[in-house]
Amino acid sequence: MHESQFDPKILDKIHQLEEKFKASGQDMLSYLEGLLYADYLTYWEYINLDVLLSLQQPKTSFKDEKIFIIYHQITELYFKLIISEMEQISDSDPITEEFFKQRMERILMYFDHLISSFAMMWKGMEREQFLKFRMSLLPSSGFQSAQYREIELMAADAFHLVTLSKRSEFDYHSPADDIFEHLYWQQGAIELASGQKTLTLKNFEIKYGKKLIEIIENYRRKNLWQKYIDLDKPSEEMTELMKQFDLKANVFWPLAHYKSAVRYLQKDPVDIAATGGTNWQKYLPPRFQKVIFFPELWSEKEQDEWGKGWVVKEIFGED
Repeated sequence: MHESQFDPKILDKIHQLEEKFKASGQDMLSYLEGLLYADYLTYWEYINLDVLLSLQQPKTSFKDEKIFIIYHQITELYFKLIISEMEQISDSDPITEEFFKQRMERILMYFDHLISSFAMMWKGMEREQFLKFRMSLLPSSGFQSAQYREIELMAADAFHLVTLSKRSEFDYHSPADDIFEHLYWQQGAIELASGQKTLTLKNFEIKYGKKLIEIIENYRRKNLWQKYIDLDKPSEEMTELMKQFDLKANVFWPLAHYKSAVRYLQKDPVDIAATGGTNWQKYLPPRFQKVIFFPELWSEKEQDEWGKGWVVKEIFGED
């Protein structure tokens, strides 16, 4: 068949492919031959469906444990989506407000799904089953979600994440190692009796400590706050997106988690063991930690009352 008899669109794509492979020193004909022999892609292969559905491996015979596993796996996938958007923002240089806003809107959408999805936990599991199978999972804890720690450290100047009692002792230039040792969530995994780090925290630090310290350093100049102040006169809409992210990540999300913990765990300190030793009563409520990614965007009164109104309304049912 003469070349002129081919569809011009097909010829154009062939020429583009030829240039692409020539630029990388590859033989286009070899790749076309490989395409000829390759099988058609299927949905289940593309998303690794069989592997995905095999990743739920309960440790007990309680049926509701599968809900617990699947929910946390879904959560980690949403975290991965959020991190992907944050990486795009941080790596965009220079960044435009329009690009920033589009990615922030996606992040807020993912957080909305995360916050509402906690109903899968407190509506979807029998409390009696949870309290039994949870004890077989010690010392693991949702506290050990490294991806969520990455989100925090990619969002804010890391010294804002230092435990409240020592926050004033740190600033933008503080060494990453020192900041890491005093991050607020470290205080949520201290044994009540001894004051020492729990096994939950020790294992977490062994697995992820080095990586998280590197993130503190690597995102010192390109976290979301730094990218925001790089904008030339951010609009009110952009500022509102930043504030909504702060609220969803640091008030609504931990509050949803707290509501679930209140439903399933006893309030007696003895039962803190069911969370791997983490002191969730003091760790989860936003008003205790007062973690605020962007304090510069909030008034002094708003910071003083951080999370208080939402906790009173959601937990105690008061307006």
